[in-house]
Formats: sequence, structure tokens, C-alpha cells
Amino acid sequence: MDLEDFYIKNMVCQRCVKAVELAFKARDIDPLEIGLGLVKCQGPVSGSLRAKLSLDLSVLGFELLDDARAANVERIKKVVLERVHHSPGLGMKVNWSILVSSALGQDYKQLSNLFSAVEGMTLEQYIIRQKVERIKELLFYDQMNINEISYHLDYSSVQHLSAQFKKITGQTPTQFKSSRSAHASRRFLDDVG
Repeated sequence: MDLEDFYIKNMVCQRCVKAVELAFKARDIDPLEIGLGLVKCQGPVSGSLRAKLSLDLSVLGFELLDDARAANVERIKKVVLERVHHSPGLGMKVNWSILVSSALGQDYKQLSNLFSAVEGMTLEQYIIRQKVERIKELLFYDQMNINEISYHLDYSSVQHLSAQFKKITGQTPTQFKSSRSAHASRRFLDDVG
């Protein structure tokens, strides 16, 4: 049985997975496996069906990737998103270069250079921005205090977290939490970066 991989940009949550699954099924393509940024199906899928699926996905805010470089960048983003937003409890220092290179089975320096070339920002900047969005979410919903957030997101200290947060948002975490604009300043995860 031949498998065909579809790399899809902007899949950032379980609702995205469900929406993409429904788009595939609407075209009578039954996914064998589906996750953030990747759908595996029994192949091959014809070019015309692939084009229709691409259009269906674009209407939903997704992009079917044909470029291997862009697909690798989406795989990198998936690793970051899963670690920052979907890991139940971190609390252990993460070595991002080891995590990313082992997840993709490629040299980190090459992946980092590829990410910078495609996205126009470094992978480190992307990770920091994702962490800041996660901090906003945790503060907004009062899920953790700042000490717990610092530990959960692998910061060396609350001061380090606060400095990065202020550099990106222009506010300290305390100012953000007490401001009325907290909801308005949150961003969709696929818009971070």
C-alpha cells in the first residue's frame, strides 16, 4: 500500500485537525493518519483531486504545501507548537536543537538556516514568540501564576520570562494581565511570527 503525505500549513490545534479531516473526507479521501501539519492517505491522489483539495483547504485558511522546503518548515513549527502549547507539563529544560533535529532526523544548523530563509526570522525568535503567546493565554485565563508559568515554559527565572515578554509585547506580564486589552492583544497561533 502506497502512502501519500500531505503537508498542510496553518494547522495549529485540534479544531484545525478536525476541519482538515472533514475537507479530505468531503473529497472521498480517507485519511489514515492525521496530525498537526501532516495527513497520510492511501495514494496516489490524482493531480486534479489534489488541486480541488488545495482549494477547499485554502477556503478554510490552510495551505497545501508542494514545496519540500516549506513542508520542512511546517514540520519544525509543529515540533515547536506541540512542545510549547500542547505538552501537559514541561518543567524540564529543553534543548531545542536536539529536539528539532531528532524530530526531523536532520542537522539542526541546516534546519535553522532553512527556517530563517523561508520565514524571515530565526527559529529562536519563532520559539520565543510562541512562548509569549502561551504566556498570554495562561495569564488571560488565570491558569497559572507567573512563577508556575516560568517553570512550565522552561525559563531560567521569572525575570528572564518578564524581559522576553516585555521585549515582544511592550508590557510586563503584570501589566498585560491587569490591562483591559489583554484579549485584544492575543494572536492566532498561525499568525505568530
